[in-house]
Amino acid sequence: MNLIRAAATVGSYTAISRVFGLIREILLSHILGAGTLADAFVVAFKFPNFFRRFFAEGAFNAAFVPQIARRLANNDEQLGRASAKDLAQKVFSCLAWFLFVFVLVVELTTPYLIPLLAPGFATTPERLDLAIQFTRITFPYILFISLSALLAGVLNSLHHFAAAAAAPILLNLMMISALILYPYTNLEPGTALCWSVFLSGLVQFGWLYWICQKLDFKFWLQWPQITDDVKKVLKLMVPGTIGAGVMQINLFIDMMLASLLPTGSLSYLYYADRLNHLPLSIFGVAIGTALLPSLSKCWRQGDVKRAYHQQNTALNFALQLTIPSTIGLIVLSYPLIDLIFGHGHFLVYDVQQTAPALAAFAFGLPAYVMGKVFVTTYFACEDTSTPVKIGLICVITNLTLNLMFMPFFKHVGMAMATSLAAWVNTFLLAFFLRRRNLFSFPKILFLNTLKTTAVSLLMGALLFYSQHWELTNALKSISRILEIGVLVGVGAGFYLAIGYSVGIRPLNSLKS
Repeated sequence: MNLIRAAATVGSYTAISRVFGLIREILLSHILGAGTLADAFVVAFKFPNFFRRFFAEGAFNAAFVPQIARRLANNDEQLGRASAKDLAQKVFSCLAWFLFVFVLVVELTTPYLIPLLAPGFATTPERLDLAIQFTRITFPYILFISLSALLAGVLNSLHHFAAAAAAPILLNLMMISALILYPYTNLEPGTALCWSVFLSGLVQFGWLYWICQKLDFKFWLQWPQITDDVKKVLKLMVPGTIGAGVMQINLFIDMMLASLLPTGSLSYLYYADRLNHLPLSIFGVAIGTALLPSLSKCWRQGDVKRAYHQQNTALNFALQLTIPSTIGLIVLSYPLIDLIFGHGHFLVYDVQQTAPALAAFAFGLPAYVMGKVFVTTYFACEDTSTPVKIGLICVITNLTLNLMFMPFFKHVGMAMATSLAAWVNTFLLAFFLRRRNLFSFPKILFLNTLKTTAVSLLMGALLFYSQHWELTNALKSISRILEIGVLVGVGAGFYLAIGYSVGIRPLNSLKS
């Protein structure tokens, strides 16, 4: 499957999932607001998702998919498929047993872990008690969703991207259902949400398990067998966790430090991060997921020219979409937050606190997506040590910047520190790839990036001034949705029209 077409498949389903996710966050902010209950839920939701993002979007797939893809590429198709099945089954059993023990340990130690993860909760016993209660419900989700990541890796190796990309939609649908139906149960909204998270992991696992069965990849639980092939996957995976998940580690540090700030700070960062994740997940995760099997094959066959082409196509496509997205999110941060979250228990003050955090997160959006492409190249070459070293540098950078910015800019400084650390991460990844001749930044890509940035800045200026037009104010008095719709339409139309005239044509990548 063509790289960009595969990315478009993943991106399309991811976009649908993010739309439902946006509906989920709208309901969440309306019902929970940005107070004690919301802060407790954010911790309980982020804790298992911290590990999920490592497995589902980072180190696990980066270590596992190339090994499966290499076996499937065997000249003897039947032998290669049998070898891939055998490895997948062994890794499945090892992962299942490890996660079972891991979940059990966390469940027993939750009252001791939460004060470490959110030290600020110690001063507010109500938040602490709720976070412990909620985490005990949500954490088993990691067992099913991590096994789902393995099944998704198998499907991606078989170039069946759609089923795995569609699975996260189930999480959002179940959480939306919980938020709508909780008044008809005896559950509080926070408790109902937590149970919906747990059940969604089970449903996603069942869905992907059924698809794998249909493709004759059958899995069952057996006693772990640590063969040499399994050791290789684990060896690649363990250090890669840091390299592929540097963004998640940085966000985790933000969560710990934000708990020390006034009540609501965790919620402000959470809502801003969720909105920033809309373009990040669609572009970054989709491109990384589609690129890994293809790039692994190129480097294995020694096809350097094609590998460079794959990298640069992915980077060009990503930058032509993420740079204007960044400018748009920064300029429209306040009206977007006001439109999406500014209702119910989410007050005007909460909007004012969340909007600058969104702008700060958005600054790092191109870096996050470029980093996905660069990390994918390292893992395609089975090099996990370099991203680890770079990841450690960036974690220290993020922590240092957090401590510098936090006293002056509170939670907004934390968001900016995360973005700056992402840029440091991306530049270092590219620098060491270039030194090893694993990355080429041709003149055409450089010129395209300059043109994309220039047109995006012009679009941003247009959006900024258009917010003060009489027509815009008139639309705002009628409907905030109408106002934002017109602004987004004007910005997108301007970018596409001017961009087309200077050669910025991201849709051409889809046709290539």
